Amino acid sequence: MGKTTKYILIAVGAVIVLLIIGKLTGVIGKSDKTQVATEKAAVRDINETVSASGKIKPHIEVKISPEVSGEVVELPIKEGDVVKKGQLICKIRPDILKSGYERAVASYNSQKASVGNSSQMLKQAEATFANQSAIYKRSKELFDKKVLTAAEFDNAKASYENAKAGLEAAKQNVIGSRYGLAQSSATVKEAQDNLYKTTIYSPVDGVISKLSIEKGERVLGTAQFAGTEIMTISDLSQMDVNVDVNENDINRIVVGDSSKIEVDAFLGKKFSGVVTEIGSSANVVGTTADQVTNFTVKVRIDPKSYLDLLKKTSNNPSPFRPGLTATVDIKTNHTNALSVPIQSVTTREEKKTDIGGKKTTGTTPVKTASSAPIKEYVFVYSNTGKVKQVQVTTGIQDDMYIQILTGLKPGDEVVSAPYPAIAKTLKDGAMVEKVDKSKLFENKDSN
Repeated sequence: MGKTTKYILIAVGAVIVLLIIGKLTGVIGKSDKTQVATEKAAVRDINETVSASGKIKPHIEVKISPEVSGEVVELPIKEGDVVKKGQLICKIRPDILKSGYERAVASYNSQKASVGNSSQMLKQAEATFANQSAIYKRSKELFDKKVLTAAEFDNAKASYENAKAGLEAAKQNVIGSRYGLAQSSATVKEAQDNLYKTTIYSPVDGVISKLSIEKGERVLGTAQFAGTEIMTISDLSQMDVNVDVNENDINRIVVGDSSKIEVDAFLGKKFSGVVTEIGSSANVVGTTADQVTNFTVKVRIDPKSYLDLLKKTSNNPSPFRPGLTATVDIKTNHTNALSVPIQSVTTREEKKTDIGGKKTTGTTPVKTASSAPIKEYVFVYSNTGKVKQVQVTTGIQDDMYIQILTGLKPGDEVVSAPYPAIAKTLKDGAMVEKVDKSKLFENKDSN
C-alpha cells in the first residue's frame, strides 16, 4: 500500500469520526424546526379567583376598660377562660366611692327633711293668709261704713299684703326644696352607679383572648381619660379573616362570594368561607411615590370546615387564635367554557406608520411608529407541521386556563410550550416539531 493511499484512508477515517461526533452532539443533522408542545382547546370549568392574605380576627371582639379608677382587688379569670354574659370578671376597690355614695345619701335625706319643713311652713303661711284675708275683708266693710279710721284700715291692709307675700314665698320655698331633693336624688344615683362600676361583668359570651392586668394593679377609668384597657373578650364561635385587596381587584368581589382559606398554623388544610363585608374606605400604604391602595375585605370562616380540629375536652369553640396569618382565595367568577392554557395566549403589538409625523434625516425619510391596541394571539398547530397565528379574545381565567370567547373552536390544537417561543420567536406559518411536553423540558435541561 502506497503512502498516498494510506493518507487517504486516514483522512476518510477522520472525517467519519468527525461526522459521528457531530451527529451525536447535534451539530450535524440538527433540525432547524422549533420544538413545541401542544394542547387542544376544550370546554372546561374555570374559576376566577382573587388571592389576598391577612389576619384572623373574631367577628365580635370587645375591649374592656373600667369607668372608674382604682386598685384591682378581684380578678377571678385568666387569659383563655371562657366567660358568659353577666359573669364577674373584675372588681376595683370601692372604698372611696362607697364613702361618696354614703355622703350623697345623707345629703339626700337632709334635703328630704328640708322639703318636709318647707311644706309645713307653706301650711302655716296659708293659715296666716286666710286669717289676714278675713280681717282685711271685715276692715274694709267697717271702713266703708265709716266705723274704722283710715289708719286702722291701712294697718289691716298691710297685714293682708304681708301674709299674701309670705304665702307666695312659702310656695317658692317648697318648689326650691323639691328641686334640691331631685338634685340630691340624682347625686345619689350617680354615686350609686359609680359604686356599681367598681364591679365589672362580661358584656358578651366569649373567651378572654387578652388579659393586660394583674390583681393589685391600679387602673385608670374612662370617665375623663382614655382609660386602661384591662382585657379583650372575643366571640370565637364566629371567626373572620380580614384581608387587604388591591384596588384593581376590589370591584370583582361581591358580598357572598365563596372562598378557600389556608392558615399558616394548619399546613395542608383548607377551610371554606364566604365574603361578609367589603370596606368602603381605602387603606393607603407607602409613601407618595409608591402608594398602594387596598380595601379591607372580611371573609367569615365556615365552622363546619374545622369541626374535625375541635378538641372534645376544650370549651373553646374554635381552633384558631386571633392574629393567625391566613391566605384567602376568593372565587369571583365561574364559567364552563372553551379554554386553552394561559401560556398559550400571547400579545403582539402592531406597528403603524404615522404619516403625519414623518421626520427626515438629510434626504432619507424616517418612519415613526405609533402604538396600536395590543391584540391577543394563539398559534394553532396543523398536521403539516406549520403553525398559524390566530387572533383571539379572552375572558376570565384561573391558575391554569383562560377562557376563549372568539377565534377558536373545540378541538383546535394550540402551542402550549415553550413560553419564550410563544411570546417572542414563533411567527405565522413557521415550521415546528411537535414533541411531548416532558421531552421538551428534558431537552432544555440537557442543553
